[in-house]
Amino acid sequence: MTEFPAYQNPRTIRRVLRNHRRVAMVGLSANESRPSYFVGYYLQRMGYEVIPVNPRYDRILGRKSYPDVVSIPDPPDVVDVFRKPDEISEVVDEAIGVGAKSLWLQFEVVNEAEAARAQEAGLLVVMDRCMKIEHGRLRGGLHTAGMRTGVITTRRSPLI
Repeated sequence: MTEFPAYQNPRTIRRVLRNHRRVAMVGLSANESRPSYFVGYYLQRMGYEVIPVNPRYDRILGRKSYPDVVSIPDPPDVVDVFRKPDEISEVVDEAIGVGAKSLWLQFEVVNEAEAARAQEAGLLVVMDRCMKIEHGRLRGGLHTAGMRTGVITTRRSPLI
């Protein structure tokens, strides 16, 4: 059986992408040149409900932006984090407190202690991965750009 790095199990990634469609994006920027904006834009286009969480903006991607996760009226399925690793403790507290189902820490947001705390509280955790890239990889969309995805198939996955 293949061993995967902690918090990067393909089954967990697929489960989150398939079943958790309401995404609170903490640190989403209104600046179109920022990676977080592009990820949010892509996820919206793929049918996810993107909820901006950034106290610096009123609206991002045409949606109301909230100052924190606890201010969102209905709990998100996923809390997707674009913050520095040493700044996520409060976000993990909020994700656990509102009853989120999963915590997704984007590239270079690596904090083993907080990931373990979220997992112990019952959240699915993905760390040091990008939702947009993983979605495209599992859906089969990256093959058209010539990228090696590790997924061998002749069909796009109906699961995502």
